[in-house]
Amino acid sequence: METRFLETFLVVIDHGSLAEASRRLGITPAAVAQRIQALEDEIGVPLLVRSGRRVRPTTAGLSILEPSRQLVTDVRHLRILAAEDAPAGELRLGAISTALTGLLAPALNRLRETVPNVEVFLLPGISAALYQQLLDGGIDAALIVEPPFSIPKTLDWRLLRSEPMTLLAPRAWSDEDVHVLLRTRPFIRYDRNNWGGRPVDAYLQDAGISPREWLELDSLEAIAIMVENGLGVALAPDWARQRPDGPDLVRLPLPLSAKPRRIGMLSLRSAPTARLTELLIEALHRYSQP
Repeated sequence: METRFLETFLVVIDHGSLAEASRRLGITPAAVAQRIQALEDEIGVPLLVRSGRRVRPTTAGLSILEPSRQLVTDVRHLRILAAEDAPAGELRLGAISTALTGLLAPALNRLRETVPNVEVFLLPGISAALYQQLLDGGIDAALIVEPPFSIPKTLDWRLLRSEPMTLLAPRAWSDEDVHVLLRTRPFIRYDRNNWGGRPVDAYLQDAGISPREWLELDSLEAIAIMVENGLGVALAPDWARQRPDGPDLVRLPLPLSAKPRRIGMLSLRSAPTARLTELLIEALHRYSQP
């Protein structure tokens, strides 16, 4: 059985669409359909059924879903373990958006130069979702905000960057007192459901401030754009950036101490991909400090 057929089946299930699977795999929709048909012919039963524009697994498809995930993972790990002379194989990495735009690009470039036989699959997402993907075996490692709970002993946490909290404000307001800005200007909140957004609530409570809530966003880049356009102020970590802020945005220090946002790599202990993860961590260390 071709493992690429199983991989295609899993991508289709995960995204509910042949067209989306085609885009993510870099092949035509016809090729996706052919792979699914070949897999169904080999197994002997239909695995997918159409529901409007979406597709969903049949009962048979559901029954092989988790075993297929495990088989694909095992085969990928075998390839990695067999590469004795030089690091090779695929590393499936989850990453939050600010890591994708601020940390990973130079680190991946370094990785490509030093170990060209290592392939990296990137899965963007928020920290909580990527943590669950790691537990479920969908990814090998996750570049995320430090979990706000005790990390299981089966996982390894490596701190890469500690980001102090700052106030984002339009330059035109930069002469005003930080706490006055928080009390009087429209407040753009970093999503409180995001692990990285929890220090915002903690700071506001410590300062006794009830801001004028207006927007709540889960993207720090989007928050910065809103603030730069004069739509409000925001409490946010001083995240890694490849480009400087726009001329109309300032980052102001906070009068009170605030818990920083801590970014690091979370991975499974003693996993077959541990060597690949370590190589990426080494590359990230070059670019992870404020």
